[in-house]
Amino acid sequence: MATTKTLSTAQRLARASVRPLQCLRKGPAYAQRRAISAYGYEQAKALVFQDYGDPPAVLSLHGHSISPPHGDLMTLRFLASPINPADINQIQGVYPSKPTFTTSLSTAKPIAVAGNEGVAEIIALGSKPKEAGFKKGDWVIMNGPGFGTWRTHASARVEDVVRVDDAMRDGISAVQAGTVSINPCTAYRMLRDFVHLKEGEFFIQNGANSGVGRAAIQLGKQWGLKSINVIRSRDDTAAEDKLKKELKDIGADVVITDAELQSQGIKDMVKEWTNGGRAPIRLALNCVNGKAATAMAKLLASEAHFVTYGAMSKQPLTIPASMLIFKDIHFHGFWVSKWAQRHPEDKKKTVADVLDMTRKGTFKDTPFDKIAWEWETKGEELISKVKDTLEGYREGKGVFVFGQT
Repeated sequence: MATTKTLSTAQRLARASVRPLQCLRKGPAYAQRRAISAYGYEQAKALVFQDYGDPPAVLSLHGHSISPPHGDLMTLRFLASPINPADINQIQGVYPSKPTFTTSLSTAKPIAVAGNEGVAEIIALGSKPKEAGFKKGDWVIMNGPGFGTWRTHASARVEDVVRVDDAMRDGISAVQAGTVSINPCTAYRMLRDFVHLKEGEFFIQNGANSGVGRAAIQLGKQWGLKSINVIRSRDDTAAEDKLKKELKDIGADVVITDAELQSQGIKDMVKEWTNGGRAPIRLALNCVNGKAATAMAKLLASEAHFVTYGAMSKQPLTIPASMLIFKDIHFHGFWVSKWAQRHPEDKKKTVADVLDMTRKGTFKDTPFDKIAWEWETKGEELISKVKDTLEGYREGKGVFVFGQT
């Protein structure tokens, strides 16, 4: 946490002006409230790291002040920020998008704020955001990766965010808005942008119980597509059956394990599912790699498209030459962050469409594990929740939900 030695004179006066008020307020309600400066300085906390490494070893909770916004700046108060696998990879230093290391948060050495996705409320803004149509109370989501969303408050510029219009926000919770821009958008664009699937046609995907996988199942169902979904085999048969049913309940047509995918009888099973093989599988979505991904590619029709958006197994994707030469299968990579930078208006339309489905109840939330982040929440508690995600000890996606901060 920043000490008085690193604060400006105005900041020291601001903090001093709060202390007498703090002494007058008592009770549990006050214990959950932050100090608000009479000089307009926001007191903020953030999960930060100075060096790359495993999150439990490098993350710490840092406190700092944010000066009143002016010019092209606005001050944000975060409402909900998920913990995505990409966030973990970024902290480890193995993600293509790198965070910004800076000393602007009152530290002697450069630090970066973790987290890439989330929704925040504008609580103060300078002249340029007002001219651009932003106003106090608006919700915004991040325009790209690397902003740092695991924090209570932040200073941002217009180009850093996308406004969640009032019509988009109507009937939508902060958690829903804060988790829409990565997983649902990834599924949406992969189903739409690589091949035109007609109603009744099939796609196949692995990682089907992931956030992207669940989104693809539901979007495909909305658009009249049929899906074959691959999940990881589990030692607990009851848990495996429960997961299969869960995915079918949200629209999956077929759910199999990676062991079943690589079994001798898989081609006969696929023929049975696809009307005797007369319904070709023309799209595959891959986030796993390894032998199971190659087995999935073997089920595709000639001239089909195989889209890779992740590498959960940390194994390479091996492509037999015959798939390229004789079947002319097209292999693509997809990164939603790069797509969003190239197509900002399409991103906004995609987000609006998914939120509209959510509002109507035709698109269901991914199971969430809400992690309360209050002003008094200790850094150790927050970091332990990140560790749980890293080690897989969570049924739903972890999401920081900010209370009285």
